[in-house]
Amino acid sequence: MWKKILKSYDYSLIAVFILLCLFGLTMVYSASSVVAVQKYEVASDYFYNRQKIFLIISMVFFIAAAAFPYKAYRNSKFLFISLFGILAVLILLLFFGKTTNNAQSWFSLGGLSIQPAEFAKLVIIIYMSAVYAKKQKYINSFNKGVIPPIVFLVLICMVIAAQPDFGTAFIIFLIGCTIIVSSGMKFKSMWKLIVLGLMIAVLLSPMLIWKKDRIFTEEKISRFTGYLDPFEHREGHGYQVVNSYLAIGSGGVTGSGLGQSVQKLGYLPEPHTDFIMAVIAEELGVFGVIFVIGGLSFIVLKGIYTAIKCKDPFGSMMAVGISSMIAIQSGINLGGVCGLIPITGVTLPFISYGGTSLMLLSISMGILVNISMFNRFESFYKE
Repeated sequence: MWKKILKSYDYSLIAVFILLCLFGLTMVYSASSVVAVQKYEVASDYFYNRQKIFLIISMVFFIAAAAFPYKAYRNSKFLFISLFGILAVLILLLFFGKTTNNAQSWFSLGGLSIQPAEFAKLVIIIYMSAVYAKKQKYINSFNKGVIPPIVFLVLICMVIAAQPDFGTAFIIFLIGCTIIVSSGMKFKSMWKLIVLGLMIAVLLSPMLIWKKDRIFTEEKISRFTGYLDPFEHREGHGYQVVNSYLAIGSGGVTGSGLGQSVQKLGYLPEPHTDFIMAVIAEELGVFGVIFVIGGLSFIVLKGIYTAIKCKDPFGSMMAVGISSMIAIQSGINLGGVCGLIPITGVTLPFISYGGTSLMLLSISMGILVNISMFNRFESFYKE
């Protein structure tokens, strides 16, 4: 039995995931070595060593999630504890959270900073997938099948947006939308949902005006002005985007060589997090960019393929949710680096520095690998 289970794992998916994580660790060292000394006044390998610890912990989580049967997540007690637990933590952050980059969305644990909103992504994926899988018989019943999970989705998004962290809230909302689309719901029910959403947006518009000073802060407005005309604001709001352009443009096809980036020498404020792709493009050129985008695309497409092949609605929707999370986050990060969308502070999956994000993604990948394993096992040995 165990031999059959081990043979059923998709080792190509596992290999690409590990390669991206190791490549990200290398690039974190390259991108952060100067900024660690100049800006944070720590050793040049400070962020590299921390990311290495995060990666080891994340690999343990990945192995555990890959070995644990995904169907157990459908347990009602687990769903209740995880959903209300993450909601309670997010509410507590509004009062006791640590503020970083003008968002009160962190808390310290043993010297490490944890961002619970990252784990809210996976909680929403599991919860909505479980509920819509259970409601398949009346998925088009607006009151019974459609509304209940969306209430929790909107509530969690609102709490995260109140921190304020609009980037994460927007990603979670989009992830929820992809699960709704893949739930088997008819277009008529979705259309009713869209109309209801527009009505709620209109009703909440006075709150936007009331809280405009907190929501539309100078920093948030600056992201739009810098996006619309970065060269006009190259000494201010467009500074990051302009230097990102310079990094990408100077990299060319082959790049300047690993560790040879100029823009990381104090020009890109956060070269190891939001703008790590700009450093990759400058040092490794088109080949480095193709490697990262190709690896991310492979994981996303494998996830979608797993969802299509999965006969269990719960597993299928979870695979869609995990794939969409990686795709959406990657698209938003790359769009900001290229100046196609305003900068949101969203990191690049598996590549950027960040312990919470890496742990969440590793657990998610473990679940996706487990779903794929069950699909292959049932196809090969039970037909």
